[in-house]
Amino acid sequence: MRMTRLIGAVAAAIALILAAGCSGSDDDKKTEAGAAPGGRLEKVTYLTGAGILGRESYVYVAMDKGFFKEAGFDVQVQAGKGTDPNIKLLQAGAVDFAVLDITAALIAYGRGTYKDFTIVSAIQQRNLACFMAFSGSGISTPKDLEGKKIAFIPGGIVKTLFDTYAKLAGVDPTKVTWVATQPEALVPAMSSGSVDAATQFVVGKPQVEKVAKEKGQSAVVLPFSDQLTDLYGNGLGVSRKLATENPDKVKRFNAAMLKGLQYALDNPDEAGKIYAKYQKTQPEPVAAAEMKLMISYAKTSGTALGSLDEQKATQNVAALQSGGAIPGQINPKDVINFDIVAKS
Repeated sequence: MRMTRLIGAVAAAIALILAAGCSGSDDDKKTEAGAAPGGRLEKVTYLTGAGILGRESYVYVAMDKGFFKEAGFDVQVQAGKGTDPNIKLLQAGAVDFAVLDITAALIAYGRGTYKDFTIVSAIQQRNLACFMAFSGSGISTPKDLEGKKIAFIPGGIVKTLFDTYAKLAGVDPTKVTWVATQPEALVPAMSSGSVDAATQFVVGKPQVEKVAKEKGQSAVVLPFSDQLTDLYGNGLGVSRKLATENPDKVKRFNAAMLKGLQYALDNPDEAGKIYAKYQKTQPEPVAAAEMKLMISYAKTSGTALGSLDEQKATQNVAALQSGGAIPGQINPKDVINFDIVAKS
């Protein structure tokens, strides 16, 4: 009996040792490139530009298709509030990655407002800033903005860039009344008639058009790119600390996000469906329509998706300086990490 118990104990011990060895081997096999030890995914927080609208579908595509998982990330998406608030959260270490308007970021750095951040890719090669109004508002040209009430997102690019835009468009900025509004309330404010127009991105036209049609009207779009040509749009921002201490993490996330962006631009209808699985802010067709409008802004012939060109960035700075948006001299390298971004 004693011998039987001894043999049983030895056998159990051997089984545990073998199981432990096999378990460790399996974990090693399951570990994905860039994943934490043991194959665990690293939790990171991603902040959208402003709200979570159809134009952000690509981040859900990257989640849904497993691009982030392949890169070793478990991504939590949070709604951003505009470039200034997003930079604040980046600098405070409250989020890992955030969408920033590159033009607004250049202005913020040039004015000395924020310093501890850097841009690592361009989501759009052209700036999306614009004003939108309903056709019954009496607004059809930039000059018509005078004497009107405009809803805006505090810290957003449109208000930040307005004086430069107004100078080029022949608008007297002192004749515009600004009404601070949260991103999700911009279109309702226009619909209620409490404001005459709202700051927007051009890809937001489908949402505005949908509401305008319900009122028997159409959407009027006044793009900033008509006056300020060749400015970059949104980009992916991180803190300087993260870019310096863990550039591999930034590169892996950036690559996975851009893979999602590429897929969403190539398959906008599917991207709209994926967006609708995760978010209910906009219906699937509107989300898809936003992605379709974004194609010409994100893709440029001869330019790699997500890339940032130092010469173009220098021209952006010069344009902002000539318009008075940036008071002094800055080097684009102070704001953009050209060692991490994709090359043109």
